[in-house]
Amino acid sequence: MASERLYLYPVWVRLWHWFNALMCLILILTGVSMQYSNPEFPMIRFDLAVTWHNVSGVLITASYIIFIIGNLVTRNGKYYRAKIKGLFKRLYKQFMYYLIGIFKDAKKPYPITKKRKFNPLQKLSYILIMYVAMPLIFITGWALLYPEAIIHNFLGFSGLHLTGLLHIFSGFIISVFMLVHIYFCTIGTTALSNFKAMINGWHE
Repeated sequence: MASERLYLYPVWVRLWHWFNALMCLILILTGVSMQYSNPEFPMIRFDLAVTWHNVSGVLITASYIIFIIGNLVTRNGKYYRAKIKGLFKRLYKQFMYYLIGIFKDAKKPYPITKKRKFNPLQKLSYILIMYVAMPLIFITGWALLYPEAIIHNFLGFSGLHLTGLLHIFSGFIISVFMLVHIYFCTIGTTALSNFKAMINGWHE
């Protein structure tokens, strides 16, 4: 029996998603290049890496504001609201499906529906990334862009150093999330069905 097709990704979500993904990739590549490249043989020339990183940071901040406004004025925001009651039970059930059930072709505990676009683990991870990690990387990124606004000393530590560490830490978390996200996108009706959904808007 053919799987039910659900229109879950309106145009604005798809455009935002691909733009956000592109900006994240540029930020990751330029950030890694600035932080870890050999100065004599950089991945990306340092001055170019700084420029691309800063421009992409400004653009993704604007993109994030659009995401927040979009979630406030459209139905998309409801998918990011988590119910606390029974949360750990739902997370455990989904985790065990990913750990064991998926390899036994078990029935999905939380299949996608018009009312439920994310399973419990997806929802929690998206909430933490979009409402915790992303704001943190934006705040620290803008602070590093305007270092004169950073507190010079915080509890005996350099404010600039702490800001840089928080920026790198949040960037690392988001980078890991992207890799895991791409992997889980291959777990669909077919290996490419979830990617197609972000192009045509229809989930199968």
